Amino acid sequence: QSLGYGFVNYIDPKDAEKAINTLNGLRLQTKTIKVSYARPSSASIRDANLYVSGLPKTMTQKELEQLFSQYGRIITSRILVDQVTGISRGVGFIRFDKRIEAEEAIKGLNGQKPPGATEPITVKFANNPSQKTNQAILSQLYQSPNRRYPGPLAQQAQRFRLDNLLNMAYGVKSRFSPMTIDGMTSLAGINIPGHPGTGWCIFVYNLAPDADESILWQMFGPFGAVTNVKVIRDFNTNKCKGFGFVTMTNYDEAAMAIASLNGYRLGDRVLQVSFKTNKTHKA
Repeated sequence: QSLGYGFVNYIDPKDAEKAINTLNGLRLQTKTIKVSYARPSSASIRDANLYVSGLPKTMTQKELEQLFSQYGRIITSRILVDQVTGISRGVGFIRFDKRIEAEEAIKGLNGQKPPGATEPITVKFANNPSQKTNQAILSQLYQSPNRRYPGPLAQQAQRFRLDNLLNMAYGVKSRFSPMTIDGMTSLAGINIPGHPGTGWCIFVYNLAPDADESILWQMFGPFGAVTNVKVIRDFNTNKCKGFGFVTMTNYDEAAMAIASLNGYRLGDRVLQVSFKTNKTHKA
């Protein structure tokens, strides 16, 4: 499983600078990606990621950085928010430039009350999600009875989001229970009729009239190999009729994309995402 980061080497330094300026802060689903110059790995910069809990719900990411910046240079910061309400969960992550800075922040802030807080905060090193942890989470996700749900899995998948799984990996206590995704992989996975082995076809419903293929590529691409996307358009107006299809080669990646994007708010619309069933949608 991807650890969530990668490297790109450019021949021309100007191109690298342009890539950073263009792509740093780009939002992909529930993620905001960080793009910066890579640093040579060394013991001094490893394991400098902190997990912070008990934060006031009103605290912003900027205020979190202000609180921690007195201890060193912050590489990234993040506050976890509820996907439905957008309200802070009172939990965040701070990654420092150096391990020693993170250690100083723990000494200075763990058990302290930040401005505006009624309770002390907990500051500790974040658990590094090991391969073992990832495998355990994925096996929980995919263990399900061999039965098929005939309808879309809106009811199942809306009860959880990918960040629940990530929270588990990073040591965040979550109210997520594997029971809520019982039957997740019932997900009636059906290969595209007449095209055995070409991949898994995903049905995306409630797209806006101005939606185009690039939106589907951007949403589904981060989950794995996408071989084809198609937005169904009205013959007369050329506007999207509200739905489209995405084909992914790998079942696990397709299931993860569905679980993460079903119920995802795109603009002012809530998407319905499921494996395509044999029911035909008229183009």
